Amino acid sequence: MPKRRDEMVPDAGFRSYYGQPVIKAPVWHEPHMPVYLYLGGMSGAASMIAAMARVTGHDRLALAARMAAAAGAGVGSVFLITELGRPERFLNMLRLFKPSSPMSVGSWTLAAHGGLTAIGAASAVTGVLPAIGDAATAASAVTGPVMAAYTAVLLADTAVPAWHEAMRELPFLFTGSALASAGAALMLTTPRTAAGPARAVAVAGAAAETAAGMLMARRLGLAGEPYRLGRAGRLMRASRMLTLGGGLLATMAGRSRALTALSGLAITAGALCTRFGVLEAGRASAADPKYTVVPQRRRVAAGDLASVPGRCRPATKP
Repeated sequence: MPKRRDEMVPDAGFRSYYGQPVIKAPVWHEPHMPVYLYLGGMSGAASMIAAMARVTGHDRLALAARMAAAAGAGVGSVFLITELGRPERFLNMLRLFKPSSPMSVGSWTLAAHGGLTAIGAASAVTGVLPAIGDAATAASAVTGPVMAAYTAVLLADTAVPAWHEAMRELPFLFTGSALASAGAALMLTTPRTAAGPARAVAVAGAAAETAAGMLMARRLGLAGEPYRLGRAGRLMRASRMLTLGGGLLATMAGRSRALTALSGLAITAGALCTRFGVLEAGRASAADPKYTVVPQRRRVAAGDLASVPGRCRPATKP
């Protein structure tokens, strides 16, 4: 009896032509890009804390937050320009504003945020034009949330599987990490008696970052594998331990200067590990074709043709 066709022809594997990657790997470099992601997020969250502290009368905390926001935006811009290679490349991104492009929105937000935080910090330090400084700080609280979250949108808007499939959780992961980072930075630069709100923000941010990371790992399935394996897995596990440990220490940090320093440093290290880990997971998922091909084939098998390039869902009669 002749064999059936499905018995004669083996199922095609997930690999691409000669096992080569289907998409190009990200070309961002270390430490430039991960450090920029950390500093930009920290600056955005610090600017929001500065505005709230100023309104509620926490002047010492407001001063430290203004300085942290300005330093994060300024130093972060240096890392970004270094990543781009030439300063004029950043200026070229400001020649056109495209609301549909996360890169364009992010470039304009960074330029506006950097200028506003610089004005706010300069006014606070010199005492010159305090009304203008307060206005700049208030305006930076508007650009701050964008700074904290836009880099996650930028990553998710790519074809890199580990980033694109995590589009729901990455903004919450980065925003929570930004809040924890800003709270940690202010815990380290503000007297303990005035750092109560910063500790609360650090704890809340650490909790949000941890929850978003757990939800992302549970939902992604195969696309989340790069976050668990290799160097990316080690970085993400270190991030969770440092962030959780730092958050727990922050709840007790008001009693001890040593605990305050340890908590702030642990949360900061955890936030950096998150950025390095996410970048490494993206590289790993782009290098292995299975993270691109297998989900596509599953969507085809499930009849979700609208999500497969070049395919349209068949029309149905009303």
